[in-house]
Amino acid sequence: MTIANQPLPDLGLAPSAIETAHTGPMAPLPVDGAAADWLVWMAETAARTYAKDFIYYLLGAGVIFVLLWIVLRRRLDHRRIDRAYPEAHHLRREILYSLLTLCVFAAIGVGLTYAALSGWTRLYIDFARYGWGYWFLSLAALLVLHDAYFYWTHRLMHHRRLFRWFHRVHHRSHNPSPWAAYAFAPPEALVQGLFLTLVSFVLPLHPTAILVFILHQIFRNALGHSGFEVFPRSWQSHPILRWINTTSHHHLHHAKTGGNYGLYFLWWDRWMGTEHPDSAATFARAAGSRTGAPVGVA
Repeated sequence: MTIANQPLPDLGLAPSAIETAHTGPMAPLPVDGAAADWLVWMAETAARTYAKDFIYYLLGAGVIFVLLWIVLRRRLDHRRIDRAYPEAHHLRREILYSLLTLCVFAAIGVGLTYAALSGWTRLYIDFARYGWGYWFLSLAALLVLHDAYFYWTHRLMHHRRLFRWFHRVHHRSHNPSPWAAYAFAPPEALVQGLFLTLVSFVLPLHPTAILVFILHQIFRNALGHSGFEVFPRSWQSHPILRWINTTSHHHLHHAKTGGNYGLYFLWWDRWMGTEHPDSAATFARAAGSRTGAPVGVA
């Protein structure tokens, strides 16, 4: 039995759309329901999901690390938020926890793949069904929805009864590196990994929109943990750009362990009064002139 034989409602003209959108080439669901067949299918699907997410992580965190921490390190020294660099054992910890997070993502991928093969998700492949206008709208919706989802789940995980179990691991990086992008405890990894799964049940999504969203997410995530303020100082006073999150904004969250819960944008922090009072000053210092004076965090 092949994937083409599976009933795939709402996917458009190409049943293989689920392959592109979820885990790449994959085996169809077992027909006879034998336990061994199901175990093999789940293992193969998890392995493919892990491999794809590992490539995304390596691409996002690796490119940001090589560019900012190696190639441009001296040139951007004046934009280093904290003059100190984390020791090697901290980087190893961030990488190991990120690799563990990918295991959680792989498990979620198995469930999402099953849902797609069963025709439960809203994936589509034919651009003519919704057009390019909707494609851009769906991508914008993913970013806005993810930012809201991240803000509220992130803020909730800072509750004193949840922090230890969900978020303490990530905050062991007081001075993070790009490798901390996925350095989560398994419960937090589960919460963060469920976003795309939940949205795929209600929002029609094209595989290419999902891919662009994932790549944007990991690059922005790694940049936010890089410790270098790459955004120009003028953004702080710009009527539109001032709402976009910056590296120093999230770096301050790690240094102070509170406030600044947003991911891509700053509106939730400002609307809810959770923006750290030192945010503007920290950004101004990190994005300031080439004086060579220590930046640090207030």
